Amino acid sequence: MSTLFFNNIISAQALHSLPASEVFIIDARHSLMDLNFGKNAYLEAHIPNAHFLNMETDLSGDKTGENGRHPLPDLDVLAEKLRTLGLRNEMQVVAYDDAAGAMAARVWWLLRAMGFERVAVLDGGLGAWCKAGFELNAEIPAPNTNTGTFTRKTSLNHTVTANDIAAQLPVATLTLVDARAPERYRGEVEPLDPVAGHIPTAHNQFMMNNIDEHGHFKPAELLRAQWMELLGDTPINTVVNYCGSGVTACHNLLSMHIAGLDISTTGAAIYPGSWSEWCADTHRPMAKHS
Repeated sequence: MSTLFFNNIISAQALHSLPASEVFIIDARHSLMDLNFGKNAYLEAHIPNAHFLNMETDLSGDKTGENGRHPLPDLDVLAEKLRTLGLRNEMQVVAYDDAAGAMAARVWWLLRAMGFERVAVLDGGLGAWCKAGFELNAEIPAPNTNTGTFTRKTSLNHTVTANDIAAQLPVATLTLVDARAPERYRGEVEPLDPVAGHIPTAHNQFMMNNIDEHGHFKPAELLRAQWMELLGDTPINTVVNYCGSGVTACHNLLSMHIAGLDISTTGAAIYPGSWSEWCADTHRPMAKHS
């Protein structure tokens, strides 16, 4: 396979042009309001050769009531599943959804967490694929006769914990960025978690601000300008993205990557537990309004 690969987003046209033997497609469709939606939608129709990964099981770990709504999965287990499905180290992985990349970005981040850089989100999602006139089908990929060669390596991501955030709050050495809708950030509504509000000192950068009116990521220069307007001269390695459960925070990190900002292990981070983990401990400080 060519040494050239996609590591943030890929167009429907570019995906369609890739040889089937060289691309591994993941359908990550999911609805927080209907946990069966993603699998049912996949079984009805999907991009040819796509494999379905479930947000609640494959892409998340066991919940304890204190570790958030979508705790990180056991990466060794996820790596083994990907191998079983036939993923090879030299393949291009492409994840898609029908939610502006909100779910697919979690796949992108998790592959990076396993040291895999050849992973991209389908820009415009399933809608862009269909608008381009490309087919869907309901065929489940045939069982792989040979286990893939995918190998978990050192993470490419920077993460922080709730304790890391709590320890710095008196002096706010970290720059927290909340990816949720403004009304959830302000604590005016909370449809999913038991407590409304945000982590003190956090800024709000709604993940949908990364997307244009056609459902595609905005151009890199525009995304960079948006981030610079929010962050100013803040060192990128102090930026910590979070959201409700650690999923849409990945979308903000993806937009930073598209914008050319550092998201390496020494760059911008994610707090995987996010608000759902943070607010599970009533002793942690919480804020409302902007």
